[in-house]
Amino acid sequence: MAHFFKRLAKAAPIAFNRGFTSQPKSSFTSFRIPFGAIAAFSGGISYYYHFSSPNLVHLDEISEETGPNSALNPDKWVEFKLQDRAKVSHNAHLFRFSFDPTVKLGLDVASCLITRAPLGQDAEGKTKYVIRPYTPISDPDSRGYFDLLIKVYPEGKMSQHFASLKPGDVVEVKGPIEKLRYTPNMKKHFGMIAGGTGITPMLQVIEAILKNPDDNTQVSLLYANVSPDDILLKQKLDVLAASYPNLKIFYTVDNPTKNWKGGSGYITKDMAVKGLPAPSDDTLILVCGPPGMMNHISGDKAKDRSQGEVSGILKELGYTEQMVYKF
Repeated sequence: MAHFFKRLAKAAPIAFNRGFTSQPKSSFTSFRIPFGAIAAFSGGISYYYHFSSPNLVHLDEISEETGPNSALNPDKWVEFKLQDRAKVSHNAHLFRFSFDPTVKLGLDVASCLITRAPLGQDAEGKTKYVIRPYTPISDPDSRGYFDLLIKVYPEGKMSQHFASLKPGDVVEVKGPIEKLRYTPNMKKHFGMIAGGTGITPMLQVIEAILKNPDDNTQVSLLYANVSPDDILLKQKLDVLAASYPNLKIFYTVDNPTKNWKGGSGYITKDMAVKGLPAPSDDTLILVCGPPGMMNHISGDKAKDRSQGEVSGILKELGYTEQMVYKF
């Protein structure tokens, strides 16, 4: 199974449940600062907590709908065992964690998880933890496993912890943390702007739309990365776009190669006009990426982590706070 997992990840860097075996076994002053040089923001939360208390600080709203039939628990840390892992790019890895297949994970679209890892002790001898949010990119309805796509950075405390894990090791998880509560046909058209691992919550929403034959939502995605090799999930995204006419994707990279046929440079106003639905009450623009990108596109969240005001390109184009959601 491990050989199959690694071969599949290399051939198609994805983490959809339908892509793996079904049973668990085994700043910016200049916006041209490369996305990859900024810390990882899987799931779109551009900060983390580093503290010694075991109590979780609320990032958004902790879902209370989990229960005995859910593997997740919003009130306590639960250990999940690493089933397998695979390298999908020069700095991105895919991790599959297993749990009791008789229960659901307890994750809604679109939600994220909170993970923690010990980081030594404080002056009083209490364990310190590094905490990071991640958005699973497997189907929330998958039984017995969930998949995380994580970029590993030299200075990333949590990502380095993940990089050290071997099959059989465990990670403590809490949640879920509800972000955007998605319902079918809630809007006629979703526009999405993602940078780097900011693709993960977008993918969660995209899959929910495409797997539901009664959901007629149109989706337009602008996806920015450092180079073509940094585009996570590209093969899967291309297959989906070719298979579903309601999904349109435009890629842009900071460092295009000679044969690159997509956009070049950071996302511009012109790209947004051509690639996103026009401002409307039936439109919602989702944004997820590193702080520099968020400031350029939509403005970051407020200090209290509420949505805050819309600024940047989206404000210039006429989108209001009701038309934009920041992960």
